[in-house]
Amino acid sequence: MTQPWAPQAAPVRHGADTVTLVEGSTFCLSGGGGDICAGRSHGLFVRDTRVVSRWELTINGEVPEPLAGRSVEPFAATFLGHVTGRAGRATSELLIDRRRYVGDGMREDITLRNVTAHEATYVLSLTIDADFADLFEVKEERVSAPDGVRSAADASALRITLRRHEHLLGLTVRADADPTITANAMTWRVHLAAHADWTASVEAVPSVDDITIALRHPRGRPVEHAMPAMKLREWRQQSPRVRTADRTLAQVLERSVEDLGALRIFEPEHPERPVVAAGAPWFMALFGRDSLLTSWMLMPLDASLAIGTLQTLAAHQGQAIDPATEEEPGKILHEIRFGPTATFTLGGRNVYYGTADATPLFVMLLGELRRWGVEDTVVRALLPHADRALDWVEKFGDADGDGFVEYARSTSHGLANQGWKDSWDGVTFADGRIPEPPIALAEVQGYTYAAFVARSHFAAEAGDKATAQHWAEKARHLKEAFNETFWLPDRGWFAMGLDGAKRPIDALASNMGHCLWTGIVDDDKAEAVADHLLSDEMFSGWGIRTLATSMTAYNPMSYHNGSVWPHDNALCVAGLMRYGFVTHAQRVVEAQLEAAEWFGDRLPELFCGLPRAEYDGPVPYPTACSPQAWASAAPLLLLRSLLRLDPGIPSGRLWYAPAVPERYLPLQVSGLWVGRWQLTIDVDGEHSTLTGVDDASLLVLNEPRRTMPRRAL
Repeated sequence: MTQPWAPQAAPVRHGADTVTLVEGSTFCLSGGGGDICAGRSHGLFVRDTRVVSRWELTINGEVPEPLAGRSVEPFAATFLGHVTGRAGRATSELLIDRRRYVGDGMREDITLRNVTAHEATYVLSLTIDADFADLFEVKEERVSAPDGVRSAADASALRITLRRHEHLLGLTVRADADPTITANAMTWRVHLAAHADWTASVEAVPSVDDITIALRHPRGRPVEHAMPAMKLREWRQQSPRVRTADRTLAQVLERSVEDLGALRIFEPEHPERPVVAAGAPWFMALFGRDSLLTSWMLMPLDASLAIGTLQTLAAHQGQAIDPATEEEPGKILHEIRFGPTATFTLGGRNVYYGTADATPLFVMLLGELRRWGVEDTVVRALLPHADRALDWVEKFGDADGDGFVEYARSTSHGLANQGWKDSWDGVTFADGRIPEPPIALAEVQGYTYAAFVARSHFAAEAGDKATAQHWAEKARHLKEAFNETFWLPDRGWFAMGLDGAKRPIDALASNMGHCLWTGIVDDDKAEAVADHLLSDEMFSGWGIRTLATSMTAYNPMSYHNGSVWPHDNALCVAGLMRYGFVTHAQRVVEAQLEAAEWFGDRLPELFCGLPRAEYDGPVPYPTACSPQAWASAAPLLLLRSLLRLDPGIPSGRLWYAPAVPERYLPLQVSGLWVGRWQLTIDVDGEHSTLTGVDDASLLVLNEPRRTMPRRAL
């Protein structure tokens, strides 16, 4: 079995005219004219299954010429086409208006408009097919014609079914205006008077085992009253508002919030738990690492996403030892899929656990929730899961007892690398060699350190001094061992990791920026780390590269060996600010926002690490996901870092000390949530004010927070 979630099986190229619509775990890929064309990666995907593989419209047997196609909402698009006239006439005579809405299926409203002064008759045909291919079969271009597909038609509907993986998968297509229905098409004969309109609404509704999935935009219901539209309006209303003289900053933040609203998904069994999917189009599912980091970045916007993510991950926390899925007691999953044809995981299961970092990140995020003032009962309910996660860290994550968390896949079909750089060659020595496992990554030790600190703080709040001291000592020992073992004094940077023989993986890489973020770096080494991150080797001019140009494996157009990832840069910025390297951080922020402008104000999953001095703009990575959750969340963390907004609600304090570049001033950010307070921060030059705290229970400090601990607890 291949590794469909790995970068070597990255998304296929769709072409510049591909339109992507997203709603929950549903997405649709089509051409710019609206057609879902057979034989391509197009399709309507519901719960990881392609339920429509062909949806092609013709007028009098001809494909209309596209005029325009645009997404009006994340889940909706309008496609305009036209038909040129009679013989000898080049002018248009018919306008075709297709309005598509996706959400657990698809609805399309098709309007024909006679734009001439004479009447005419047209034959409109919609050809429809479904292959029920698994999402990753489509993504990897390995779809074969399925056996057993059945198509049946009657006067009311076209029904397509296939029995696969012990499930009966189905698609039912119904329409208005009395079409003639055959086994693969719907046809209308439409007579239009001069300047007249005609409309038919078509809906494609999937089913599993004869249970029909409820369509989010059913025929006959105003779209604005449908659940996706209402959820998006609510999301927009609660989102922060930014006023700044700089168009780029405002537009990038607005686009980020919009994309994140579209990427929210809800587990069918627990619709009250919102989580963030990793990215469109191929990763509309919960990923442990991605969703935890995205939720962290979104804390000032919406803590409910962090709560939903933790609750969902806790519900699927490892219970047993299963080498096929790499499940272990207490471990947090790498990826979960809700669909009936989920085959991406080993053994055909729908959960895969092959990641070393999600488990400590789970504990980190729970600690962050408490710092931001989330209700104590919510946090307490999750604390036993944090303790189980820490048990995994000590018993399974550190299997050899050396104090560091390592990974080594338990099956040849699992991910070879189980940190965020999870491509097969994402971890290398300076000379390009690939290390032998088990591998202890630098950033994973940082996450683990921060998890120990968070658990110590929980115990201290509860008055449990012995437990608080236990985890404080664990954190202190890990920090000392990390700075002694991973530091390369002759190079002036931290090793990317340790290999199976405990040799430092000596590549100069961005991983150490995450270590600044978590606070595991000793103060006397922080300046060297900061300078390396902003060196010509590491900084492309558009952002910090994943790997330095001086490394043998460097390739600016690779997935993890020299490219620029916005989420990686945002965490590096947070780390630089934590240690007081304000100028370094500002330089990265400005570069990232300038890069976003080249991508239509949307930061993609990644882009190439080619030097800014050589090209007019950042060079796109050909198969990057866009929107992608942690890339969309990155601008929000960049903004928070510039504001140096740092709450400690359990201690009754809130720090803020804006360090905003002059180009963004004056700046006002309103609608930031910290606990029960909705804040507004105004910055103009060196002067800043914070409003929204209406009582004396919270002490507001206009100064940077000295994050604890740095040297020791």
